[in-house]
Amino acid sequence: MGVHHLTWRVTASGLEDEVLIASAISELIANDELVDIEKTTSYYGSPIHLISATTKKNKIAIQSLAKLGSQNLDILMSSLEERLDESNTLHFRLGLDELIQGEAVIVSSNTKSIKGQTKLEVYPGQSVLEEAVGILNLAKESAASN
Repeated sequence: MGVHHLTWRVTASGLEDEVLIASAISELIANDELVDIEKTTSYYGSPIHLISATTKKNKIAIQSLAKLGSQNLDILMSSLEERLDESNTLHFRLGLDELIQGEAVIVSSNTKSIKGQTKLEVYPGQSVLEEAVGILNLAKESAASN
């Protein structure tokens, strides 16, 4: 049971404070060095920042998921079938404003949010849903012990 990789990403307009957003993502993944800010332009020419953080380390991924808290992890577990894709990736979003204020809240895609993707290690004969529940339970145990 493991995580192949975990990615957090958000697109910030040129008017938003990209350093503040990167700091919130850094708190979520607990490592400044994993956070990347790329300055580019939108289709219409205005400046934007692509902010992302990725880890391929299972322990860091589990600890990052644990920072979502038990309630959010329960929400993910109850909606796994809608959130898992055919490549065994779990998709979810956190409210950007809430995360900047230090609170992780699962939101719909209709609000300004940070996209979370967790690619699960699933081998032949294993159930994707069982592996996902196992990973989220590990994160809950880690959250409870912190």
